[in-house]
Amino acid sequence: MKYDNILENIKRIHFIGIGGSGMCPLAEILHTEGFELSGSDNSESDTLQRIKSYNIPVHMGHKAENIEGAELVVYTAAVKADNPELVAAKEKGIPCLERSVMLGIVTRRYNRSIAVAGTHGKTSTTAMISQVLIGSGFDPSAIIGGKLNFIGGNSYVGQSDIIVCEACEYVDTFLQLTPYVSVILNIDADHLDYFKTLDNIKKSFNKFAKQTERAVIFCGDDKNCHDALSDIEIEKITFGFDEGNDYRAVNIISEGMEQSFDLMYKGELLTRVTLSVPGKHNILNSLAAAAATHFLGATGNEIAQNLYKFTGVHRRFEVLGHPCGITVADDFAHHPTELEAVLTSAMNMGYKKVRAIFQPHTFSRTAILLNDFAKALSIPDEIIISEILAVREVNTYGIKSQDLGDKIPGAKCIDTFEEITQYIKENAEEGELVLTMGGGNVYMCANMILKALNEKEHNED
Repeated sequence: MKYDNILENIKRIHFIGIGGSGMCPLAEILHTEGFELSGSDNSESDTLQRIKSYNIPVHMGHKAENIEGAELVVYTAAVKADNPELVAAKEKGIPCLERSVMLGIVTRRYNRSIAVAGTHGKTSTTAMISQVLIGSGFDPSAIIGGKLNFIGGNSYVGQSDIIVCEACEYVDTFLQLTPYVSVILNIDADHLDYFKTLDNIKKSFNKFAKQTERAVIFCGDDKNCHDALSDIEIEKITFGFDEGNDYRAVNIISEGMEQSFDLMYKGELLTRVTLSVPGKHNILNSLAAAAATHFLGATGNEIAQNLYKFTGVHRRFEVLGHPCGITVADDFAHHPTELEAVLTSAMNMGYKKVRAIFQPHTFSRTAILLNDFAKALSIPDEIIISEILAVREVNTYGIKSQDLGDKIPGAKCIDTFEEITQYIKENAEEGELVLTMGGGNVYMCANMILKALNEKEHNED
């Protein structure tokens, strides 16, 4: 790729937004390789504290003088063109690379890169693969989109020639990667503000697959995957529930948060797997992880042992507590397919009642997929919808939460987290599940509910 040799004559790199979940792992890897780093950010975070623990100088706030001495600047996609550090770097003629470009450069420094793509499940599957490989002694490096408890963060720097990372399709970011192995979990209609059509999404995944060196692992149950990958000439490995897949889950038993199945490989029993995370979608994620790690040489026993130890990723059906006998959980699901998977799992867990709180994420997604959202959000016993989180958009669609609520019998549209928290505090009862969902900051609502119910429990004592 164009910039692959840029690190050969550079010693000092500055990261704008170094505390970001996608930036911190890159900084860690480059620091370990011996590069001198500096960074800046606007807010404190766990990832920023991790960076500071390496004695990497971090400036709070963005100022032109922060880039002093830098020979290369790396910035996140969230950084705007008028950022003073970016402006100063360009005025000084310092090369500036967006994070996805640097991710491509870094992953190509490893002989065996495993890139996990798909509309849903990337973070969980990347984390599962990382846990199996680290737990089995492969010593990979890993870049994960969420916190993995097993490693205490979202990144790991190993000493082998293996790196595992997420490959995001939004604005064709994953086309910066040239993986040794690609894992494609699913292909669904999303990010239509950019792609416009499902056909364009398939074309993008096709390009991604064609940039893969050794093998493409994909869900054989997913028609869109078959469409996108029909002309791929390198080795294709499939996983799923249907007969004919290379890796299959059969004899599935679910009980509460746990589920187990026989992992079949080409018709033969490889091992029995027990997962500590719920849902059919997590079985598919674990099949993808098993296929990728088995391809690299992990044994059936190693796969089973480490998948059992996997307890999930931050914001993926993350149980926060049980105040007043009420289970409070939070999930990142923000697309109808994800919501359907998570809510179906929740409804099968035996709770007296499932109260779901959904924060719509972007006007375009809400408007374009309105009927699909309505169908998915009709699954729980009760659905509460907050106001739409705008993110990067202006509401040219004229869409509001009530438009979604009107399509769901019994739905409650409550705009603010404070009002939602009060409603839950007054109405939720012992034996129920309260589940917040969304790709934005709805986790704050979950924490507010947890605090309010803890206080209620304490006062009742």
